[in-house]
This record gives sequence, C-alpha cells and structure tokens, in this order.
Amino acid sequence: MYPQELKYNAEHTWLRLEGDDRGRIGITHYAQEQLKGVVFVELPEVGTEVIYMEPFGVIESVKATNDLYSPVSGEVVEVNHALEDEPGLVNQDPYGKGWMIVVKITNPAEVDLLSSAAEYQALVGGEAAG
Repeated sequence: MYPQELKYNAEHTWLRLEGDDRGRIGITHYAQEQLKGVVFVELPEVGTEVIYMEPFGVIESVKATNDLYSPVSGEVVEVNHALEDEPGLVNQDPYGKGWMIVVKITNPAEVDLLSSAAEYQALVGGEAAG
C-alpha cells in the first residue's frame, strides 16, 4: 500500500525522486482514504517556490478541507492539471494518475528527513497497509 521507493512525511504526502534534483509529490493512500471522495484540488502554478513542511495547496473532500504539505523545498516545474477536471484521481490512483506536482529540489538534504515506507506504515498503523 506504501511503495518502497517513495519517501513520506507526517502530513501524509509522498515524494518520488526522479533523477538527481526532481521529485514528484502526491498524497498517500492513507490520506485519500481518510478524506474519502476528493472533490477539489488547488495546486500552485509552475514557477512557484514550495518550502519543506509548508502548505503548497489545498485538497477538499466531502468530509473536510486540508492543506497539502510539501515534503521538500523547491520550485514547481510541473502540475497535474488533470486533477482540475478529475479530482477523484487522487482517490483512484494516489501514487499514479493522482500525483500533484513535480518540484526541482533546492535542498536535497531534506529528503533524508522523510520517512521510509515502513516508518510511514508504523506511523499510520499496520491496518492501513492492507
């Protein structure tokens, strides 16, 4: 349920490293499961600076509205505009089509502050990984 190649933060976002200085970001299976039906996702524009553990956007579901926290600092270089028309992709495929942004990482040391899949699973509880 939590892909081994990803890194995670306590605010339930994941990071997939792509090359030396880029990372793809989305929310975890656990987060989408807690939110239930995602109805709206607000993401930053390309060129926006994001900061480690600071909000980069907003996700809204039938249950709640929550900030999205960046797992690393960097510049947004790609945005998943498909989520504007199909926010439910976050629920259907949080690690694939439901990704949110790609950033050019400006502080690679922050990656080492993130949790492994096993650490994240322990954080959210073993039953969430089923």
